[in-house]
Amino acid sequence: MTARRDTDDLEAALLPADAHRDAEGRLVIGGVDVETLAAQHGTPLYVLSEADFRARARSFREAFSAAFAPEAEVDVFYAGKAFLSTHVAGWAVQEGLCVDTASGGELALALAGGVPPEKIGLHGNNKSDGEIQRALDAGIGRIIADSLDELERISRLAVAAGTRAPVMLRLTPGVHASTHEYIATAHEDQKFGLSLTPSAPGPDGAPSPDAAPGPDADGAHSTPANPYLGSPAWTAASRALELPGVELRGIHAHIGSQIFEPAGFELAAQKLISFLASLHAAYGVELPELDLGGGHGIAYTEADTPRHPESIAAALAATVKQACAQHALRVPRISIEPGRAIVGPAGVTLYRVGVQKDVQVDAPDGSTTSRRYVAVDGGMSDNARGVLYDADYSAVLASRRVTGDHTLSRIVGKHCESGDIVVRNVYLPTATARDDLLAVPATGAYCHSLSSNYNYLTRPAVVAVADGASQVLIRRETEQDMLGRDTGFAAG
Repeated sequence: MTARRDTDDLEAALLPADAHRDAEGRLVIGGVDVETLAAQHGTPLYVLSEADFRARARSFREAFSAAFAPEAEVDVFYAGKAFLSTHVAGWAVQEGLCVDTASGGELALALAGGVPPEKIGLHGNNKSDGEIQRALDAGIGRIIADSLDELERISRLAVAAGTRAPVMLRLTPGVHASTHEYIATAHEDQKFGLSLTPSAPGPDGAPSPDAAPGPDADGAHSTPANPYLGSPAWTAASRALELPGVELRGIHAHIGSQIFEPAGFELAAQKLISFLASLHAAYGVELPELDLGGGHGIAYTEADTPRHPESIAAALAATVKQACAQHALRVPRISIEPGRAIVGPAGVTLYRVGVQKDVQVDAPDGSTTSRRYVAVDGGMSDNARGVLYDADYSAVLASRRVTGDHTLSRIVGKHCESGDIVVRNVYLPTATARDDLLAVPATGAYCHSLSSNYNYLTRPAVVAVADGASQVLIRRETEQDMLGRDTGFAAG
């Protein structure tokens, strides 16, 4: 199947803001053309626009600060799990952001990147004692507790260290986000957080063993209208207020990732503020912080319609202010956690074209049509999102401009898997040839983070581009690096 088209509209929608075509038709990002990048650094290659990353970081900080002023200050935590290096951590801090980490390794990387400890948060549903101890020793700004078990261990370790741990509780508000099952994180049936739903009674009508204790005979620590009494979230919050070595700063929720619709975020905020109001009624305490999480969607294809930070901030600020007023609460200090929305659109992956094959496939109308398989020199080892989430991407011929006939194509990798698909459906020029460069936009988030050595392929380099120059952020892995971990090779 062929069509006549160029890629100007697609490129404007999906590529970093500083991308354009030069006079020879080559794609240029950050002032460096893709052929120069490939010659200097090889392919596959992750390319990250520093200017685009910084601009998106600033836009979130400025939009949310303006939307919540003057009632509350806002902290923007860059979610490092999307992509983190020492340079990127530094960019985030320079743009006024904090950094979220999801493991001891990410915490070590943020510290190595010069992030002030008080600007670091530590997530994780199964933190080890060693990770908690590292966080306490470093003096980070927040530990987001994910379970009652973890809360108790934080208390024990903090007391032993002679310090108080700044703790946020991750709650599960029961919001079903419109996204892939594996990246929806606020419904009940998943591993993260503490549910707001009271535990079901046992078979004899007695409270579940996991339920919070009921109110005292005189009604202490409860109110008749408290809908959360008996929930894991209420048990944890009540316990956190009394545990030695724990300073309960606030509550947190993350409803999922790659979400476009605002309703889920707004509903989660309303539920969290209702929970804060119940704590205030029961204990007379107004927790000072509320983290609304991240997960805002980006454009991977022309079909995606992400919201701008100003729109996201305005809607959330209106919801939070209204809910706080309804419950007679001060608006707490707000934090958000964008990761993909900052680094995803700033990244592009470059591949070299190899083998091409034309095959016949069934069309929806019962006829047959042609599809071209275009194999590249990477695949699921450098972008696992297609295999994990059925993620859609687009692509453009980057090394030269070709107008005229385009053909329905599927970009596939070189791994020994039929599911090794980089871009499922895209129109590429029929003149696409071996050694052409293809650019896959919006690959700054989760591609390097999820990369692997499947089929013993080396992981690509990550380079930043800015002001006409490139800089290696993470060097290309070598076969020697991989073999060095094999004890038989090392012994030889």
